[in-house]
Amino acid sequence: MNPEIVTIKEKMFIGMTMEMSYADNKTHELWRSFMPRQSEIENTLNNDLISLQIYEPGFFENFNSKRIFRKWTLREANSLENIPEGMVTFKLQEGDYAVFIYKGLPAKAQPFFDYIFREWLPNSAYMLDDRPHFEVLGPKYSNSSPDSEEEVWIPVNVK
Repeated sequence: MNPEIVTIKEKMFIGMTMEMSYADNKTHELWRSFMPRQSEIENTLNNDLISLQIYEPGFFENFNSKRIFRKWTLREANSLENIPEGMVTFKLQEGDYAVFIYKGLPAKAQPFFDYIFREWLPNSAYMLDDRPHFEVLGPKYSNSSPDSEEEVWIPVNVK
């Protein structure tokens, strides 16, 4: 399972955000508040949904399930105008990403992420960068199907 290394330009997003930890995971609550309102975003570029996480430096090296991080539910936009009330903007800086395809139930993804961080990354020519991580939930994504597919974007730099 080798990723594609992709360099992205700056991207603009509109959506909602919340602080949480893995021990007190509020992902469902965040998506439940965003999904009924995501069609209010007028200037979207596509139909993809974005799940984005911002972790403090060293988050994965000294993992603690109670450590707080920020999660976002987003849609990519072509401008940051006409922001629906209660939503916020986010600009993703350009940079390199290792893009993996995850196939399966989202609830069963832990071995997939263990492989990325414990096997692939330490044995690759890359190191984890302190930029946002995100998933693209495109047309093949379904949170209740074992045939679900999503793109997992991990920020990297050359070692």
